[in-house]
Amino acid sequence: MIRHCVFARFRSDVSSTERTAIHAGLEALRQVVEGMDTVQFSTNVSPEPFARGFTYGFTIDFRDAAARDAYLVHEAHQRAGARLVAALEGGADGLMVFDLDLTKK
Repeated sequence: MIRHCVFARFRSDVSSTERTAIHAGLEALRQVVEGMDTVQFSTNVSPEPFARGFTYGFTIDFRDAAARDAYLVHEAHQRAGARLVAALEGGADGLMVFDLDLTKK
């Protein structure tokens, strides 16, 4: 399983309604991307001082790397990703992505 971890810094002028719409768009990808499983969203709740300004994050679990790779190039993901990036401080500079391979021990 691949856990796709995304951390973001939303612009202060982005409404909660827009954030909810972005969540919904990402969640809807489960209907069109084979092997895309759980999607979870949260604000940062860590007491540690290492967030570097990233206040929000989400994870997406994929069956395997092939499913993740199909998601990355899927046109619906491209649209959802563009909407997310447009809402971030500095565009793509307000984004960090890290994938974990949870199938390896």
